[in-house]
Order: sequence, then structure tokens, then C-alpha cells
Amino acid sequence: MFEIRRGNERGHANHGWLDSYHTFSFADYYDPEHMHFGALRVINEDRVAGGKGFGTHGHRDMEIISYVLEGALAHRDSMGNGSTIRPGDVQRMSAGTGVRHSEFNGSHDETAHFLQIWIIPDAPGGAPGYEEKRFDDAEKRGRLRVIASPSGRDGAVTLGADAEIHAGLFDGGERAEFDVPAGRRVYVHVARGAVSVNGEKLQAGDAARIEDVSKVTLEDGEKAEVLLFDLA
Repeated sequence: MFEIRRGNERGHANHGWLDSYHTFSFADYYDPEHMHFGALRVINEDRVAGGKGFGTHGHRDMEIISYVLEGALAHRDSMGNGSTIRPGDVQRMSAGTGVRHSEFNGSHDETAHFLQIWIIPDAPGGAPGYEEKRFDDAEKRGRLRVIASPSGRDGAVTLGADAEIHAGLFDGGERAEFDVPAGRRVYVHVARGAVSVNGEKLQAGDAARIEDVSKVTLEDGEKAEVLLFDLA
């Protein structure tokens, strides 16, 4: 299976201070055909106006990853963590038995543009946790760099789920191949620019659901930033 979903087919909500696109059912957007893909439950593309954000609220039993594209995102949580992340930073919060946090635009002047990703953990009821790592552009240029994995391999943030996230930047002749392990599925999300995925051109906001395919090829990028999810 190779199924493309265009960015304009996603759920959309504009609250003024928050402009959000939902890949899967979320909040007031409900689509029984797009509830999740394996353990991948949420990809929200959010733009938050300067000085605005999400007040303190709770989560449980979810692996929550924030990936900043532009601007800065300030985070505070009930575990005592406080940080501002920027492009290149990857933040993982394991909600586990329960955690409360807030997220605000770290600038009063610029829009914060980021992806919030939720992955269903392997087991409920784990201990809450927090981690962040930085991955410079050079690490992602023309290749897929693992940024999250169950083992935290190669310096990735550690997930409590059987999933890996890879990030890559592709422009011009840059090309990467991903060998899909047997029995796994892949989800490719184009965060910015444009890129060909197995010969199909995808633009910013587009995605591909891939199953029963042995290899995923990314090429012909036009200032593309891509996330690839390796899922059970």
C-alpha cells in the first residue's frame, strides 16, 4: 500500500492565536478513516501567535514529541522541567500515569511553527518522563537521522513505544533510502518544501501511508524537511 494524503485534506481549526492542521482525528475534528496509523496517533501542525499558547493542561499514557520548525516553544511541566526549544531541538514528554504542562510561544513578536506528535506507548501506567536533544541541520542534510527510538540509539530521544522517528533535509540531488524492516509500516510527513517519495511528489503538509513495501526512497527535494515514522 502506498496511499497519499494531501495537506488540504487534513482537519483544520483557526482560533486566531492558534492555526492548527490535524493529520488524525483530534479535538473537534473527527474522521473515522483517520484515527491513527499503527501507534502514531497525532500529528498536529501548529502556528501559535506571539505571546500566546496552551495553558496548563493534563495528559496521560502518551508519548508526546515536539518538533519546532520556526520560532521558539516554551515548555513548563509538573515534573519541574522548564525549557525553550527552537528549530533543531526535539522534545519528548512521556505522560505515563499523568503529567500537567503548558506550552507558549517563546517570542512576543514571531509566530511559533511546530509539529506536535503523539505516539501510543507500549504499555499504560508508566512513570512520567522528559527529555530533549538537539540535532543540527548537518546531521539531517541529505540523510535520515534517527531522532527518537525505543533504545535512544545514536543519541536519539527515548520512546516508550515500538516506533522510531527519522528526520531529513533534502534539496536538489540529495537522496536517501530507508529499508523497511519486515512486518513494519512507514508514515512519511513532509513538514516543509517538496520531495519525491517512491516517485510520487509530496508538498508541505502532504503525507504517505506505506505498507508491504521494502524500501522508501526520498529524492528530488526542494528545500524539504521530512519526518519518517517506522511503526509496528
